[in-house]
Amino acid sequence: MNASDVFVIGGGIVGLSIAWRATTRGLTVTLADPDPGSQATRASAGMLAPVSEVTYTEEPLLRLGLASLERWPAFAGELEAAGGIPVDLRGDGTVEVAYDADDLAQLDELAVFEEKLGLRVERLTGRQCRQAEPMLSPNVRGGLLARDDLWVNPRRVAQALQQAFQNAGGRLVRERVTTLEGLPADHVVVAAGAWSPSLLPGLPIRPVKGQILRLRGPRGLLGTCVRGTVRGSEVYLVPRDDGEIVVGATMEELGFDTRVTAGGVYELLRDAREIVPGITELELAETFAGLRPGTPDNLPYVGRHGDVWVAAGHHRAGVLLAPLTADAVVAGLFGEADLMPECTPARI
Repeated sequence: MNASDVFVIGGGIVGLSIAWRATTRGLTVTLADPDPGSQATRASAGMLAPVSEVTYTEEPLLRLGLASLERWPAFAGELEAAGGIPVDLRGDGTVEVAYDADDLAQLDELAVFEEKLGLRVERLTGRQCRQAEPMLSPNVRGGLLARDDLWVNPRRVAQALQQAFQNAGGRLVRERVTTLEGLPADHVVVAAGAWSPSLLPGLPIRPVKGQILRLRGPRGLLGTCVRGTVRGSEVYLVPRDDGEIVVGATMEELGFDTRVTAGGVYELLRDAREIVPGITELELAETFAGLRPGTPDNLPYVGRHGDVWVAAGHHRAGVLLAPLTADAVVAGLFGEADLMPECTPARI
């Protein structure tokens, strides 16, 4: 008999969620990661925004995102109770704003697409945008309100997941796993993000660099998540309950480069300032770069892959899809219905 029923490799939000959910179903679980929550999860802003992040070619991802979004309030409530750490889940929606006429035309086209999909969005004039968020620039031409979007603090989620997992009897091993050979478990789950191909050669996951900033100031500067399009470039500002504002994020195909660059910081501050001029008075508290795990079709790989299970490749949607992914993997371990058939590794 092996030492654990399940051995999870990777302590980002996806791996931690799987490990915690598996323990709550009565399985013995070991999770290995040298520094849980320190990579893509740490760099994430925590937007749970399948509506405002929808794109023209990603309808399957949208459906998965909406299904996982429905799970988030209950998931957060259970996690706070089990882990004893508030995760700052907020439901004030997302205000998407356009800086100039071309940006507004692009946003109008997106609104038509979202309405055809039956998504709940409201068109806003520039004045209505500023009524929703008084700190927005007078140059903002108009926007959309996605009332159903949520957001959460992923760093707190990772802390709460670690605590809940260990409270439930899970075993955390702060080591890096370099081989799948000889792991003491009946089932192995690879949830190592951009590093998953080092354990599963041929898995088509690549690192996509994202630089973010954390600004610190008085509480209440922003009341909602703000996404802006500025001369075709996208930027977001996500407020926290302690006055912090997360600004992000770059999208760079540079391999495993995690350097924070002057150019990346400049571009983020430049575009954020055009949307919310007052941010220039805030303290620059942190700069950070993380690696999103990207796939060719932007869908994650979730399911059985040879002799192991895989849950990786979530790209920008790791935080959003964590509850659904955890439920899907644990259901698979028990031989139950596949909750994410679109994400089968068999499509590789």
